[in-house]
Amino acid sequence: MIVAWTKTKQLLARFAAEPAGVAAVEFALVVPIMLVVYLGTTEASALITMDRKVQSVAGALGDLVARENATISGATLQDYFQASSGIMSPYMPTGLKQIVTSVQVMADGTTSVAWSRPYTTGDADVVATGHEVGKPYALPADMTDIAKGSYVIVSEASYSYKPLFGLVFDQAIDLYRESFYMPRFGEPIALN
Repeated sequence: MIVAWTKTKQLLARFAAEPAGVAAVEFALVVPIMLVVYLGTTEASALITMDRKVQSVAGALGDLVARENATISGATLQDYFQASSGIMSPYMPTGLKQIVTSVQVMADGTTSVAWSRPYTTGDADVVATGHEVGKPYALPADMTDIAKGSYVIVSEASYSYKPLFGLVFDQAIDLYRESFYMPRFGEPIALN
């Protein structure tokens, strides 16, 4: 028993004295940690990129609609939805939900939905629903103060981001952005 213990101590001492052995052990201990850090960084940067793309979709859609003069046709709005979906490139826009809503802001600060149109890109299982006409719409207080007696074009974009590897983030993350625009020509924009 003592001989076995002595041999084990000698073997460990020899292993510790050998630089290649120590380097191999250190490498084996560090690689999993570095791999998780690398994959986590990659996953986080992809998530941030997708969040910025969703913000850009909401902003572009609202800006395009707010530039219309008095009326916008359903076909033009459909084109704007499809053009905004192109912002998601090189990622697939499948499952991207977009909603554009015209909100009337009364002089007393109350709001009412004038019209609302949803659009979903490519996935029959994912459905965007618009806001009910005549119902109030909760705008930020600053936007309500600016738009009293006028209209606000609200564009919303949402996307369920599925992680690339699933090692750091293992569930889908719902991204949502909202943008607010005043009609450029100062009058309400009707949808026909």
